[in-house]
Amino acid sequence: MSAGVDGLFHALGDPTRRAIVDHLTTGPLSVSSLSEPLGITLTAVSQHLRVLEQCGVVATEKLGRVRVARLVPDGLVPLEAWARQRRSTLERQLDRLSKLLEEH
Repeated sequence: MSAGVDGLFHALGDPTRRAIVDHLTTGPLSVSSLSEPLGITLTAVSQHLRVLEQCGVVATEKLGRVRVARLVPDGLVPLEAWARQRRSTLERQLDRLSKLLEEH
């Protein structure tokens, strides 16, 4: 597993970070807008965002006095590629098993 995929699994293994990602699917949100529905402090949201930024899923920027977070469009591509490779391998194995069963 590559470091990128490891980081993604680590980041998305936390339910709060997955909830943040879910909230950001509607569009960019301020840290305070994220903290309200999650019921956590601004500091906690910032810490979670830092982990999501480090693995490339989220980007934040300061707009005046407000920090805004948004999803990075290709942030989940390494995870998708990892899953696709495993699925492809599994499908090949199942195809071989199917052919073997047809022969007998």
